Amino acid sequence: MQYTYLGQSGLRVSRLCLGTMNFGVDTDEKEAFRILDAALDAGINFIDTANIYGWGENSGRTEEIIGKWFSQGGGRRERTVLATKVYGDMFDEHDGPNREAGLSAYKIRRHLEGSLRRLQTDHIELYQMHHVDRNVHWNELWSAFETAVSQGKIGYVGSSNFAGWDIAVAQGEAKARGILGLVSEQHKYNLLCRLPELEVLPASKALGLGVIPWSPLDGGLLAGNHRRDNGGRRSGDTKRLDKHRVQLDEYGKLCDELGEPEDLVSLAWLLENPTVTAPIIGVRTLEQFERSLRAVELKLDSAALARIDEIFPGPGGDAPKAYAW
Repeated sequence: MQYTYLGQSGLRVSRLCLGTMNFGVDTDEKEAFRILDAALDAGINFIDTANIYGWGENSGRTEEIIGKWFSQGGGRRERTVLATKVYGDMFDEHDGPNREAGLSAYKIRRHLEGSLRRLQTDHIELYQMHHVDRNVHWNELWSAFETAVSQGKIGYVGSSNFAGWDIAVAQGEAKARGILGLVSEQHKYNLLCRLPELEVLPASKALGLGVIPWSPLDGGLLAGNHRRDNGGRRSGDTKRLDKHRVQLDEYGKLCDELGEPEDLVSLAWLLENPTVTAPIIGVRTLEQFERSLRAVELKLDSAALARIDEIFPGPGGDAPKAYAW
């Protein structure tokens, strides 16, 4: 496994991040434990989850599974860089009118305590805002996170689904307070979704954030599933599949020429970007996990990268150069 620093922090994480969104939903506890153990054995130390995973009234189930895994001992917790998130509705009647999705010092405190309890740990390395809440001032947010850091309950703060200007405002407010600020931005970024190259990636690079791409295979569309008429799990709705059919067919041909499967090429393409810290591999089975590991070894030459740009053209660079003279 290869490692890199998480943004401007001194924390080193694996170049692949294990996503756990399927745990407790499509992946039962036993299989989740097998995947988590295999991840540590493979050198993956970066595990991402969220308090709402499990979904709906089952929210929190994924964190509970990870907590049970930690409780088995064997250095599992000590070897893990743990990331979770806060923002969504946890279906807790005690939250009252604060049940709705959003961020506040009240909600951050309550939901952090809930995550710690479910995860059976006393600290979280990376605590991420699952979405931006523009109704809350950064003085309130940074004060809440500073308190959690000073208490030793979190190590670093990250964002997710932020616009470039949200990142800039957050870092400006952090600088004014004399604190580290955000160290990462978790964002949807893949060959079919390259808009982050306009603003989010340049802002992250300039302001010290490592980018953690979620949905690196766009729900399976970039995993070659479009070529499987029977068996397997087809991803994406029919309209999206039809919309991108020509591109996906051309991409399949390229991957055949390279002698590599579509999913690994898609991950390798992300890893070529120096702003990317670690794509999140949200596997459902141990077999899928083991298959993903070779992505860090796959290197794409300039000809392959140029061909990928032809098939999946990005916005043309960063803003405003991509659309202005």
